[in-house]
Amino acid sequence: MEAAHVARTRTLLPGQEEATQQTTAGGTSEPAKPVPTVKEFVPEYLDACRINLKRSTMITKECDFRTHILPMLGHLRLDEVTYTVLERFKKDLTEKQSANTKHKPRLLSAKSVHNLQLHVSHMLAAAKKHGLIAAVPEMDWIKVPDPDFDFLTFAETDRLIAGPRDEWRMMIFLALRTGMRRGELLGLRWEDVDLSIGRIHVRQSYVREEFGTPKSGKPRLIPLGDDVIEALRFQRHDRGPLVFCDYHGKPLTPSLLMSPLKRALKRAGLRHVGWHVLRHTFASHLVMRGVALKVVQELLGHSSIETTMIYAHLMPEIVRDGVRTLDRPPPPGGPNAAPTSAQNSRPNSAGVSSSSAILVEVAKDCPISPENDVTN
Repeated sequence: MEAAHVARTRTLLPGQEEATQQTTAGGTSEPAKPVPTVKEFVPEYLDACRINLKRSTMITKECDFRTHILPMLGHLRLDEVTYTVLERFKKDLTEKQSANTKHKPRLLSAKSVHNLQLHVSHMLAAAKKHGLIAAVPEMDWIKVPDPDFDFLTFAETDRLIAGPRDEWRMMIFLALRTGMRRGELLGLRWEDVDLSIGRIHVRQSYVREEFGTPKSGKPRLIPLGDDVIEALRFQRHDRGPLVFCDYHGKPLTPSLLMSPLKRALKRAGLRHVGWHVLRHTFASHLVMRGVALKVVQELLGHSSIETTMIYAHLMPEIVRDGVRTLDRPPPPGGPNAAPTSAQNSRPNSAGVSSSSAILVEVAKDCPISPENDVTN
């Protein structure tokens, strides 16, 4: 019996368990239930995902499973999705054409392949929680290069917002001065705009013809400058609760926004960019003027500072002058008077650590003027 058991075990795939007898309440035994295929398990997995994910996210997730994952892995049992299978899956994806292209055919990007790997990994983790597989196989993730982003210089921004003051110009101007996402601009209501205090409370977004929370899931406050407050007062209308809407007060569609932006860019003699570039421009200008990345993160509504770190390379002068503080004379009292690391990290009465205060002072000492334009 032992030799027979060893022989059966050696024929099992990695992560696969031998079928055992299950005892019911009446004392009789019955064979273990068969492991479902990926195609059979995916509907149950997606139903569970709908509880916590937004509708727009679910549309993308369902499309990824339908277009890529099920055609390649759907026929396999969950316990047959091994490391070798996942490696072949990754390789085949790198040679597959993208279905979402408006121009000439192109292969899936490394970011798209990484997202598909995440879908499969999360699905297998859910299958393990359900007791359908013993373990989630290892996965070698594809290397995703650092994302490139474009932004407008200070001079290009001035050229873009110059010209007649109309509704479209106000929307472009607000995107450049607040960094709001396109969906957040479409979902902005007058009740979320406080012109007396000078701030916008970003509480909802309009994506795929549906109102919902912002992308991060959390509302945020954005202070406004005097020029933005004046522009919003000019924009005030009585067509409905939305700041930007059609003549009947209904929400605008994302496709409708591309033509006005394209015309404005052409009138200013600039290259064609999308609405998200205006958000990058807002963040880039803040960093280039010495604003701390933590502040930029809060204004943009990033859930992680790692996302905001893509703008860190725009502050080389601040980093250089931070190192130059070591050239200054040491504090009075000799080396023994130097504060410890614990003292450096202790917040002061204003709630800001001493090291953060030094960075703020360095930023004040080396402001970056608008003439020092930085292009992508």
